[in-house]
Amino acid sequence: MERDQEVAELRSQIERLSLFHEVGKTLASTLDLQKILQTIMEKISDFLRPDTWSLLMLDEKTQELYFEIAIGAGANSLKDVRLKVGEGIAGWVAEHGEPVLVEDVKSDPRFSTKFDELTQINTTSVVCVPIKSRDKVLGVIELVNYLGKGCFRKEDIPILNNLADYAAIALENARYVQRIQELTITDDCTALYNARHLHFVLDAEIYRSTRYNYQFSVIFIDLDHFKAVNDTYGHLVGSKLLWMIGEIIKGHLRLIDYAFRYGGDEFVVLLPQTPKENALMVVRRIKDLLNQKVFFTDENLNIKVTASFGLAAFPADARTRKDILRMADEAMYVVKNSTRNSIALAGEGIRA
Repeated sequence: MERDQEVAELRSQIERLSLFHEVGKTLASTLDLQKILQTIMEKISDFLRPDTWSLLMLDEKTQELYFEIAIGAGANSLKDVRLKVGEGIAGWVAEHGEPVLVEDVKSDPRFSTKFDELTQINTTSVVCVPIKSRDKVLGVIELVNYLGKGCFRKEDIPILNNLADYAAIALENARYVQRIQELTITDDCTALYNARHLHFVLDAEIYRSTRYNYQFSVIFIDLDHFKAVNDTYGHLVGSKLLWMIGEIIKGHLRLIDYAFRYGGDEFVVLLPQTPKENALMVVRRIKDLLNQKVFFTDENLNIKVTASFGLAAFPADARTRKDILRMADEAMYVVKNSTRNSIALAGEGIRA
């Protein structure tokens, strides 16, 4: 009998080591977050055999949990469901950052029947652990209803905690990679995309528009007399002003549009699926916003800025990245070398 227990314990230890080895191997072999999280949750399912299991991520802005992965009975009903931090057992774990084992949910006041009503399952037991990085909760792993005999055990929590640590490493790695990618395509001063990324996006848009017979427009924006701002108020004010103007431009575009800082006091806007006449309305809106805005009023500087705008469209004005940028740039210089604070269309001259 004692020998059988030793063999069973040894087998269990081997299974745990194999489990951690497989997850660790996946973590080391890929930066694909979804693949890593899917592997972790599949291994949890194989080892602990829950009826339903899910990985919930924390939305820091709304302080809500949402179902990143949900497998099992009623899982499809949870795709768009969110719960507040503190709501239900998973919400309590997210709020307190501590694991929880509930053998009988009906006797636990933290249990919410909301999810049973949505999924039409009968929850009896739950084990839930936080995914933490530097004592900050990133999400939770929740297992519902043990398929074997009995229920989840206290011995399951260390295993889940270790797997949650792997999930935390994967999430942090993904965030670092995303941040590095953002830094390579983002302008430090304005937080808009940079000129390097403009070239990549333009090539992609030309390919897409050629294939699907779309039009798109490019706007060149050059701030008028911006050097005088730097000379009068200093480069710190000038840099902050560039950021403010970038916010105005970005804040009045559609989600599919792109805004770039091209260099110095020049900006470029790319409007996918937008012919020139429609783009002209966008340019006029940005121009009017700049004319109406007074910057640094709290500091009693009361700075006003205007800009010269050039507009070119694909395929009407040009069919290559180099040519469409040149046409928009040349149109902008028609304004800059004459009236300023106005708009010129490639091949057509100045428009009011």
